[in-house]
Amino acid sequence: MRTLLVTGPGGAGRSTVAAATALGAAREGRKVLLLTADPAGALAAGGDGGPAVHRLDPAAHFRGEVLALQSHAASALELLGAAPLDDDELTPLPGSAHFAYLAALREAARGDWDLLVADLPPLREAIALLALPEQLRRYLRRLLPPERQAARALRPMLAQLAGVPLPVDGLYEAAARRDAELAAVQDLIDAPGTSVRLVVEPGPAAADALRTARAGLALHRLALDPVVANRVLPTTSPDPWLAALAARQQTHLKELYEDGAVHEVPHLGRDPRTPDDLALLGAPAPAAAPAPAPEWPVEDHRGTDGVLVWRVPLPGAAKPDLGLVRRGDELVLTVGPFRRVTPLPSALRRCAVAGAALRDGELRVRFAPDPGLWPRTP
Repeated sequence: MRTLLVTGPGGAGRSTVAAATALGAAREGRKVLLLTADPAGALAAGGDGGPAVHRLDPAAHFRGEVLALQSHAASALELLGAAPLDDDELTPLPGSAHFAYLAALREAARGDWDLLVADLPPLREAIALLALPEQLRRYLRRLLPPERQAARALRPMLAQLAGVPLPVDGLYEAAARRDAELAAVQDLIDAPGTSVRLVVEPGPAAADALRTARAGLALHRLALDPVVANRVLPTTSPDPWLAALAARQQTHLKELYEDGAVHEVPHLGRDPRTPDDLALLGAPAPAAAPAPAPEWPVEDHRGTDGVLVWRVPLPGAAKPDLGLVRRGDELVLTVGPFRRVTPLPSALRRCAVAGAALRDGELRVRFAPDPGLWPRTP
């Protein structure tokens, strides 16, 4: 399955471009699913000849999850004298919409689709959303290590010490179930056929959005499609004001082209509201296979400099926004508002960090081998 994850700065028209992309692919005869929380995009793209549409309802998903958890833990809550919550008093908490998106992506991964187009939240939220499965699985492994589940012989004694039965089995079963659900979403995000499409409107903030996207996506090794420049005005107009605005757009478009391929989508002079409007946009169809995200290779320079070098491509990153912390067998990388905790390659776990430098969009971390952990050579 080809998966296209569409995002961009707020107000750039990402939902419209996502709907137009899904509609165009469906009219070419492909089996397409559009995930969107935008009612207008869902309405315009759906119908005869259009894609299947799953309109997300984060508020309903939040209520359903809370009520299911409350039902599952009913005996414990009753023991504590808790008052159950009713459906009509539940309101979504900040960040809860991310879990609705994860559930929708997991369900979509089970389907038989040629193309999945996911209309994601604005750029920074979208990158945080795509990083969430890996982060949550790490938290589960730290808080409930699977290998400790085997210590069943200790549970009766612990229960006697605590004075109440310990629901350890249920806790580990719930953790394993959640881990499997998150793994399914992570597999979809990491699949070779998945890429991110960035939608921007040519203007002063477009180049900054592209730099932010390239750095954040590279940190999580997510492939980036050619940028879609939305609402591009015609370059000739008898109206002086429109002509000046179009000229400024062309200046910002030139900056985008300097960073790579760009697809232009025209401004219709109105908000696209119908399937015919979406078809007029001519949103580019996704390539059959996206260019893969760059590898993070480890180079052996022990013979010349006495170090190993881990090369981490971070296009768009700036030195003041970088953070680097070694934490046991993991490296905590911070790029602006984004952070990733990633395991070290096995060879680097026997080394100490000896320095780092950012050059030409690539972070090079130097590791000095620990003499006590490396085999001696004659």
